[in-house]
Amino acid sequence: MGDLLEQLARIVGPANLLAGDDLGPDWTHDECLTVEPVRPCCVVRPASTPEVAAVVAACRRAGRPLTPRGGATGLSGGAVPAPGAVVVSFDRMDRILEIDEENLAAVCQPGIRLGQLDEALAPRGLVYPVEPGEPSASIGGTVATNAGGMRAVRYGVTRQHVLGLELVLASGQVLRTGGRLCKLSSGYDLTQLVIGSEGTLALVTEATLKLQPRPRHRRTLLAPFADLERLGRAVPGLLASGLEPLLLEYLDALTLAAVTQRADLPLGLPADLAERTSASLLVGLQARREDQLEQDTAEAAERLADAGALDVYVLPDHAGRALVEAREQAFYAAKAAGADDILDMVVPRAAMPRFLGAAGRLAGEHGALLAGCGHVGDGNVHLSVFLPDPEARHRLLDRLFALAQELGGAVSGEHGLGRAKRAAFAALADPLHLAILARLKQALDPEGLLNPGVGPDPAWAAHDPFAGDAPGEEPPVPPLPSTEGAALP
Repeated sequence: MGDLLEQLARIVGPANLLAGDDLGPDWTHDECLTVEPVRPCCVVRPASTPEVAAVVAACRRAGRPLTPRGGATGLSGGAVPAPGAVVVSFDRMDRILEIDEENLAAVCQPGIRLGQLDEALAPRGLVYPVEPGEPSASIGGTVATNAGGMRAVRYGVTRQHVLGLELVLASGQVLRTGGRLCKLSSGYDLTQLVIGSEGTLALVTEATLKLQPRPRHRRTLLAPFADLERLGRAVPGLLASGLEPLLLEYLDALTLAAVTQRADLPLGLPADLAERTSASLLVGLQARREDQLEQDTAEAAERLADAGALDVYVLPDHAGRALVEAREQAFYAAKAAGADDILDMVVPRAAMPRFLGAAGRLAGEHGALLAGCGHVGDGNVHLSVFLPDPEARHRLLDRLFALAQELGGAVSGEHGLGRAKRAAFAALADPLHLAILARLKQALDPEGLLNPGVGPDPAWAAHDPFAGDAPGEEPPVPPLPSTEGAALP
């Protein structure tokens, strides 16, 4: 162990190697509420791609696992180190290398924070539209988790905005993928393979990001509804109208009260209306021209009223911005209120009211309280779970994950699987799917040194369809279903 520490100190400099008493508790966890902190072997803080490559090569020779770390704002335990791991922190690799206005691209190191990038782009009239709600999140972390956020209903998630990557592989070699290209169809897309892999396939040391023009005019509407079913029915009409909202967020009454109280933001809704409100829809609109925004606002308000909204409030600009910022703090409001877990699941957006109704009934059966908000425009549900008994909570979560999958959804929409959800994912996934993931991991990290405990489990390879086949022997093909007695079309 001493030899490895000496090598790492020579690579990054003694001041950028943290071990022993220099390791504070912040290095042991991320923001996940349920994954126990783990103390790493040490923390290295490289400043360049060559230093990252040298760190990886040294750890590989020593057989020491690595855990990459960005802003540690993740909610699934993906940045919690494996026991005895070397944490590779990218906080010193925090530069914007170039803003290319002609190609609408930005080249960034992984440690740059979203808030820093936005500040640099705003004077140029540009925006990187991925906004997961935490400006201190790093580019590297959002690439690792394929982060989404409130704007995903209009712009999509991280993978829609990454043009290329620079990677350090588990071998210590450096690889570039993609580039400043609008399209690419040259073989397998390794950029997209790495996005969302949570540091288990390679370490990202540079990202080339797609930028958008920054719209100048915005408007926020708030529409209270008596029940989630009516709220849910309003969403398809808005999306089919061509309005292209920037955000479509639902907040149940409890969550709306919590976030506005935390932000000291009184909404001033009439008391009788508040009593009748089960959930509210927050609608964000944007446009290049003010007259277009006025037309869109009027149409959206009319459609919401026709869909059964109890009222529609067009908020003043400052109040609209404040309410969106308060919504972004929903996790911290739930954490402060003592939530025992924060769930991130995704279902087809038309299935969201059905999912939420069934989730409420399951919570009642298990003695739990659920408070919710989410990106209703893309079916992403966030639930705060208040249920202290860990065994009862585990049973409830299993039922909720299974319910999401039955409705055509998945156990995570934007936070990744991390350590918190890997077992739930494996329990519900097709074994063949798991085996393919294990093969990919084996191909790029054969020694299993990159973020072990996150991503594919080697045990998933037990379902490998090619395992044990003799050369040239074809794997068994399942029989076709019988058509006896079936009517021809």
